[in-house]
Amino acid sequence: MFSKKKPKNDIELEQHELLEHAQKRVRQKKNLFTHFVIFLIGSVFLVLINKILKYGENYNWFIWAITVWAFLFVIHLVNVFVTQKFMGTEWERKQREKLVAKQKKRIAEIQKEIETDFPLSQINKKKNEPTNFNCSCGRE
Repeated sequence: MFSKKKPKNDIELEQHELLEHAQKRVRQKKNLFTHFVIFLIGSVFLVLINKILKYGENYNWFIWAITVWAFLFVIHLVNVFVTQKFMGTEWERKQREKLVAKQKKRIAEIQKEIETDFPLSQINKKKNEPTNFNCSCGRE
C-alpha cells in the first residue's frame, strides 16, 4: 500500500524537475531572442542618430557601439547554447551531490571529535552521580 505511493511521488518529482528545466530553457531562449530583436532595432537607431541626425557625423562612432553590443550578444548566445550543455542540470546535480557528501563528511568528523573529547560514558556517569548544590540564595 505504501510502496505504491512512493514511486509515484518520485515520478512526479522527476516530472516536476523536467518541467522546471524546460520552462527555464524556454525563458532563456525567449530572452535571447528578445535581446537579438532589441540589438537589431538599437543598431538601426544608432546608425540613424549618427548619419541622419548628424550627431557626431565626422566620426562613425556607431560602429564601436554596435561592435560592443554584438560582443555582449555573442556572450549571451554562448551562455544559452554552449554553456548550458556543459553546465546544465546534470552538472548542477553532480555539484550538489559533491557538496552534500563534503558536508556529511565534515559533520562526521565533527561528531567524531565531540565523541573523543566528551565520551558518552562519562556523561552518563555524571548524570547518575548525586548532585550537591550549595546555593545560599540569600538564605542561611
